[in-house]
Amino acid sequence: MSSIIHELPPSERPRERLKSHGARALSSAELLAILLGSGSEGNSAVGIGHEILASARGSLRRLSAQPVAALTSLSGVGNARALAVHAALELGRRMAAEERDEGVPVRCPRDVHEIFGQRLQDLPVEEFHVAVLDSQHRLERDITVTRGLLNSSLVHPREVFREAIAENAAAIILIHNHPSGDPTPSSDDRVVTEQLVQAGRVLDIPVQDHIIIGRGRYLSFAEAGLL
Repeated sequence: MSSIIHELPPSERPRERLKSHGARALSSAELLAILLGSGSEGNSAVGIGHEILASARGSLRRLSAQPVAALTSLSGVGNARALAVHAALELGRRMAAEERDEGVPVRCPRDVHEIFGQRLQDLPVEEFHVAVLDSQHRLERDITVTRGLLNSSLVHPREVFREAIAENAAAIILIHNHPSGDPTPSSDDRVVTEQLVQAGRVLDIPVQDHIIIGRGRYLSFAEAGLL
């Protein structure tokens, strides 16, 4: 894979192959090569793409969970290239989150997991989101409240309900991820949930559920009888 791309026959170059056959015909290393744009001394863009994949044991999911610095430590991958790769991976994650048809009511915890699972399950830090629902239980808005460790001092009812009130929310659902992959609620998770449920009762904006996203699985406070 050390060949320079411009030395390859046109039909074997990643960009030409994408034009002729579509993106699905390309390997992940070839798609990464297009993002990188060019190789470095002694290595082609495709070769660097293979090295990027190897650093994550061949998994795009693991790659997306790594910090940018993990990529910039590889030869031929500077800060701009590492950021481009992470931006592309995030676009893919957001596209996966949009696969659910707009306007479809959110009826159960599995619906919430379908919307948020792909986006949150591999993040290296916790993110706390609020799903604002309208009177038909449709997702009106996704509000990111915090990034980082979840505790009661960071997730304040004021921050959670401010935009829900502005959106005339009929109800909200709380969502956050556990980077460990285990969705078992912590003591802080329980405290935060209790505080927000009480605030929702006062404001007449019920908290319908709190979903913790793990790796490939989730926990629903409502289903577990914890609300």
